[in-house]
Amino acid sequence: MLSLRYSLPYLPQTKESTKLFSKRPNNVVVCAARGPRPRSPRVWKTRKRIGSISKAAKMIACIKELSNVKEEVYGALDSFIAWELEFPLVIVKKALAVLEDEREWKKIIQVTKWMLSKGQGRTMGTYFSLLNALAEDNRLDEAEELWNKLFMEHLEGTPRKFFNKMISIYYKRDMHHKLFEVFADMEELGVKPNIAIVNMVGKVFLKLGMDDKYEKLMKKYPPPQWEFRYIKGRRVKVKAKQLNELSEGEGGLSSDEDKNESKSELLSGEEANQDGEDSS
Repeated sequence: MLSLRYSLPYLPQTKESTKLFSKRPNNVVVCAARGPRPRSPRVWKTRKRIGSISKAAKMIACIKELSNVKEEVYGALDSFIAWELEFPLVIVKKALAVLEDEREWKKIIQVTKWMLSKGQGRTMGTYFSLLNALAEDNRLDEAEELWNKLFMEHLEGTPRKFFNKMISIYYKRDMHHKLFEVFADMEELGVKPNIAIVNMVGKVFLKLGMDDKYEKLMKKYPPPQWEFRYIKGRRVKVKAKQLNELSEGEGGLSSDEDKNESKSELLSGEEANQDGEDSS
């Protein structure tokens, strides 16, 4: 049986033919089995994505020049998140951190209450920042109302920094009776006070002439000689500050929340710790 085939054309290998077949366009992908396949370039343009830090700065800019009227601020915030598919919780948290650094307490209160009204960010950290802003803005009634609500809801689960903050608020305003009430609640719930709380309560005892209670307090909660700090992810033992070395600004912060501690002081404490271990 005869079969007809078309023979391939013979092309002599010259310099011109080699140059002709060696040139390939840049947008052609060579496949393993079927040769080159053309790829067309994209006809659309992608927009540059805006990060959460830039969005937080825009949120601050849209409310910073406004007055402190609730409806005006809430309306600006609602229009800012109108096109968001989900509530931008990360953006709001970063904006609150910037406002706290700038000590814009009224704006912090408004943004936090707006976020809570949306049912978002209901964490103890959010409530603590709101409590701190209310205290700094001298809105003591609202701060006490928030504290009582949180204390009644969580009771034994209330973090120590909330007790610390309320004792600091009452200590600065010479509200000794309420300070003793909060301290009594701490002892009843078994929450161990830190050195800042013991310092404030002890000063109130001395101020009121209660020397016997001051001595009992010092015997029950003696000042620690050492404490642990985290430096670059490592747990380091450093020498603790004594009661007479604490400044007035450190009275409202616990030892593990003192953000104003300098790095050089921590490193010097680490060196002292190493010297103590070598000598032992």
